Amino acid sequence: MNLLMIGDVVSTSGCRTVRRLLPDLKKQYQTDVVITNGENSAKGNGITPESANYLFQSGVDIITLGNHALRRKQIYPYLEETPNIIRPANFPKNTVGVGVCHYDLGYTTLAVVNLCGQVYMEPNNSPFEEVDRILQTISTRSILVDFHAEATGEKGAFAHYLIGRVSAVVGTHTHVQTADEQILDQKTGFISDVGMVGPIHSVLGVDPACVIRKTVTHLPTRFEVKENACLFNAVFLQINEKTGNCTCIQRIKID
Repeated sequence: MNLLMIGDVVSTSGCRTVRRLLPDLKKQYQTDVVITNGENSAKGNGITPESANYLFQSGVDIITLGNHALRRKQIYPYLEETPNIIRPANFPKNTVGVGVCHYDLGYTTLAVVNLCGQVYMEPNNSPFEEVDRILQTISTRSILVDFHAEATGEKGAFAHYLIGRVSAVVGTHTHVQTADEQILDQKTGFISDVGMVGPIHSVLGVDPACVIRKTVTHLPTRFEVKENACLFNAVFLQINEKTGNCTCIQRIKID
């Protein structure tokens, strides 16, 4: 099974870049499933039905989210109605939406799990305890986890905790692609952060002037996305459907 996991898509320019590049990438890597983190795909921040539909219509099969999943109220009914968009499973019990997607390819099923970290993040339930509970309910061996977290140490610990239990743990949230892709114990693919699809000349996708003002003055500042030429980050993974083991993980970076 060939998977393409695209980094956090930032605003309108990020969505347009996915639409422009994805068709050729799907052919090049002969992908069976395309996943992306879309929690910042709406203009400004968060995700809306419009930005989610744009990504689906561009060739994305599954959208994962993160700490900004519920920032836009109009997404709430959409989360309930659309099984291929998931928010972190360790959100509070009564949160709208679900945290696991079972994607049927006909010859096999891929399970995608979305979880949030706890270090330097909003308080949520333990991702370690939640993933233990979730794995008891999944029958397929092919399992990818989007671990939306800040600290690389927490991401590494989480990946090692899941060696041989999931096919891959891919980190999202920091918008900076890391160079630590590896296959742990020849079983579980791991990268601390996939990166982003967002403006190159920015600070994590945000207009540098906004970030500088906030940092220097400590005054409340509305972060604006600087819509310009984008960086495209993703990872390509191969999974053996019989064993569930990851056999290849490769970073993709397109300026």
